[in-house]
Amino acid sequence: MSRLSTILLLATTAVYASVTPAHESHTENKLPSNRWYHEDDHPVHALFKRGPVGDGIIYPAIGTPDWSAGFPPATADTTTLPKAWVDALNAAAAAGKIPDIPQSTSTNGLDPVYPSGYDPSSAIVCSSTAKCVTPGDVWDAPPGVIALSFDDGPLPASDQLYQFLASHSEHVTHFFIGTNILLYPDQFKTAFETNQDDIAVHTWTHPYMTTKSNLEAVAEIGWTIELIHNSTGGRIPRYWRPPYGDSDMRIRAIAKEVFGLTTVIWNQDTDDWTLSEPVPLTTPEKIQQQMTQWLTGPKTPGLVILEHELSDLSVKSFMDAYPMMVSNGWTRTSLAQLDAGSVYQNAWNSTSQVIPAKVGDLAVKPPARASSTGAKPTATTTKK
Repeated sequence: MSRLSTILLLATTAVYASVTPAHESHTENKLPSNRWYHEDDHPVHALFKRGPVGDGIIYPAIGTPDWSAGFPPATADTTTLPKAWVDALNAAAAAGKIPDIPQSTSTNGLDPVYPSGYDPSSAIVCSSTAKCVTPGDVWDAPPGVIALSFDDGPLPASDQLYQFLASHSEHVTHFFIGTNILLYPDQFKTAFETNQDDIAVHTWTHPYMTTKSNLEAVAEIGWTIELIHNSTGGRIPRYWRPPYGDSDMRIRAIAKEVFGLTTVIWNQDTDDWTLSEPVPLTTPEKIQQQMTQWLTGPKTPGLVILEHELSDLSVKSFMDAYPMMVSNGWTRTSLAQLDAGSVYQNAWNSTSQVIPAKVGDLAVKPPARASSTGAKPTATTTKK
């Protein structure tokens, strides 16, 4: 996103601040010997679909003043951070787990620049803005797979996207901005409660993260996780995507060591976020040309395309390309389900049982599966 987009986002959040408060089957005449129920991800549950399961704690209703109380309405406040987060940061730093890399600087929305002597492509800094890849980060999907995800929501343009996804039985990962969740609680509820999609972190205010101090980075990530936790029945996201793809070894370490997050970047970018800018960097026609090239070309590696639910035009770019994903036989799956593991740190997905946990509890794990019978059957390859 451009500097203008950042300014517009801050302007929007400022407005909010002034209005302080979103198989076949067969039957037998005996009970199975080992269990009498289906796992949470069994297709039968779709026949009796209920809302997401929570951790047993009653949280304030999404969109109410009680729900938004205690969260910073605009900037990611560092003065009221939970002590546990600050203690975790200090402990990780003392243990040498947070690299001592200086903050970068960004001028007029341009890519961040490091002080002299710090090469962004070096192993010490390894800036993802410089396309330096660190093992453990997610850049690619497996061969033949397209990992579906969208940044910057929830927003008014999200409505059209959510309707489209539901009508095609597709699930995606939403990298949500914390302040946008406060502003658009109804869209958040549709994504999580109605569509039962996967929710991930895109920071509180969408800054260049490498320009932030350690404590500011904790605030940007932590407040977002806390709001998602309180809005999803206690789920703690497992993934985050840094705004602009801007991360380095210091920021990655904070996300991982303090909050247990895995960093996600991308391997293809359409610049769709600029479609609603005064001077776009692309056009719908150019995006379709790019999508055609990627979706009809080699399937190795799989695709992680940066897409946004930012405007009607960016959403339409995805919808226009979707038939090619289907006709060319791509396996489509929510990005957070690429490894067939858990979507959240304490729950398998957006409908399964949740283990109660606080944000920053790195020891928490999702509930034990009732059996070892495979991953969630959410990826689709149907040709139409």
